[in-house]
Amino acid sequence: MTIRTSLQLFTIKDELEADLDASLAAVAARGFTAVEPYDFVRRAEPLAAALTAAGLVAPSGHAFLASESFVNPDGSGTTLPVPSPAEVFAAAKVLGMGTVIDPYTEPARWESVAQIEETARLLNEAAEIGATVGLRVGYHNHAHELEAVFDGVTGLEILAGLLDERVVLEVDLYWVARGGVDPVALLERLGSRVIAVHAKDGTLDPALAGAYPPADQVAAGEGAVPLVEAIVAAPALELAIVEFDHYEGDLFDAIERSRVYLDEKVAG
Repeated sequence: MTIRTSLQLFTIKDELEADLDASLAAVAARGFTAVEPYDFVRRAEPLAAALTAAGLVAPSGHAFLASESFVNPDGSGTTLPVPSPAEVFAAAKVLGMGTVIDPYTEPARWESVAQIEETARLLNEAAEIGATVGLRVGYHNHAHELEAVFDGVTGLEILAGLLDERVVLEVDLYWVARGGVDPVALLERLGSRVIAVHAKDGTLDPALAGAYPPADQVAAGEGAVPLVEAIVAAPALELAIVEFDHYEGDLFDAIERSRVYLDEKVAG
């Protein structure tokens, strides 16, 4: 199966808010043909127009499907209600997506197997709704799903075993490593459930990685995360997605270096 390189647009969140059209044109100028939007329901129409103008497509996107309210990037909760699954899927269709991925559930929801079962139930219900309009549902991890371990099994793997076969996974390789789990071995265990990865790299230096946003992230191939080996271990992979939670240097240069590395090593 062909693996396509994409960019999670959260990487350039400030640029998007400042100038949607110019920032997406800059992404295309760096050689990307695909992106992964986030928080797209509120701006589906203008985002779709800007993507078309830039020559970009959005095969996947992030939207909350298993939470009642938005979760901040640092894991803290809010009281701001999220759109319903039906609203999310309607916006996803406007953008031409094939897969909608839940980006985050609060760490406090990973303290028992019963909580994981409830998350699986909500994702399975969303998948049933999505299937009626031709959309897949997926889940994206951070570190806490790997740090939660029950009888020797990580929370993410417990979730995978509870999901409807229609629900896929997008594994963030950096956060897996940050959670203390070998990304290669994990993807071997998860098998064909994984259709996308965030090919995110970092030095994993505890002095830099401990806070949010982490300060250790580097361009793909320049850190300690075994990106290529993990990608090879995922037999059903469709998307290798570049993302930075934070980067101190030239951000657009870093995303281009990441794309070039992934295109050379694993795309196609």
